[in-house]
Amino acid sequence: MGTEVRRWLPLAAAVGLALLPAVLTPYTSDLVIKILVLAVFALSLELLVGMTGLVSLGHAAFFGIGAYVAVLASPEYEPANPLLLGAASVGAAALYALFVGALSLRTKGVYFIMVTLAFAQMAYFVFHDTALGGGTDGIYLNVRPVLGAFDSGDKIHFYYLALAALVFTYGLLALVRRSRFGHALAGIRVNEQRMRAAGFATYFYKLAAFVLAGALAGLAGFLLAVKDGYVNPELLSWHESGAVLLMIILGGIGHL
Repeated sequence: MGTEVRRWLPLAAAVGLALLPAVLTPYTSDLVIKILVLAVFALSLELLVGMTGLVSLGHAAFFGIGAYVAVLASPEYEPANPLLLGAASVGAAALYALFVGALSLRTKGVYFIMVTLAFAQMAYFVFHDTALGGGTDGIYLNVRPVLGAFDSGDKIHFYYLALAALVFTYGLLALVRRSRFGHALAGIRVNEQRMRAAGFATYFYKLAAFVLAGALAGLAGFLLAVKDGYVNPELLSWHESGAVLLMIILGGIGHL
């Protein structure tokens, strides 16, 4: 495939997705929305695995935290502001990613995988075994967020919200790849020791990537919570982390 074709393909895909609701049935619309949300989740892990070389088995923790915060921060009987609610979900996921990354990035290889898994399981059991997250039953989002004419309970409105989130995530990561920061991450993936010898503080580069990946996973969690109106602890479980890892393996690690 030529360079020019590859350059325009993402834009063509975005335009195609924008026109898609005209031909979707209610069932296929729901399916495509779920794919859009999970694509944001998968791209967030691609930043870690494909661009930085950090294989995490605890990425679902940030996804689940974003989803739970979206529900817990919503008023019980009136609609929340989707911008504030999304910011809260992204911020909470990024904060936990900062905590987890600051500790887990002191390890490497299989040890890093196991430490991220352990932190994810800790978060899982907080929601699974306490009243905070409703235990195994989970909790419901009673009223969908509303902002002016935008109503996230309307399937068409929410479709374009999910599409906008996907376009934003893709565009952000495309910019990161082309930036000095992205080139440093690529160097760390290939040979971290050589990057340190060249004067790069690799730990902080990896931590920044880890926090950004966690924040984007929180965005995906927010979208899923609003879409389904319900969250449960399984969103933070290890098999959810395994599923998103499988998504990027099948999609092609190292490619957005």
